[in-house]
Amino acid sequence: MSRADLAARQAELLRALLASGPPPAGFDASRLRVEASVLRRKHGRVLAYQRPELAEALGERFGPLFAEFNSARPKRDTERSGAYADEFVTWLIAGGHLPKPRRGLVSRLRRR
Repeated sequence: MSRADLAARQAELLRALLASGPPPAGFDASRLRVEASVLRRKHGRVLAYQRPELAEALGERFGPLFAEFNSARPKRDTERSGAYADEFVTWLIAGGHLPKPRRGLVSRLRRR
């Protein structure tokens, strides 16, 4: 298998795991769904660690809200985590899950 073929297969697997893409040939779809679910929960925990003020503001609602956001808008395989977190904050504010921040708070919730 050439490097280009291997890179294409790896990208296909990442899309299946991180962005709800179709399972690549040779992979069990049900196992990929389980692994994708685990990775999404892990990403939520990492985001909570990276943005503790956001996790604190949401409390126990953080996990369910992140799962809702992530199911409607999965992270792209090439997307930076910080940009994805910013989009989550925007979604939370637009949905009324967080109050519209005062000036200065936006920069603390959205760090680049």
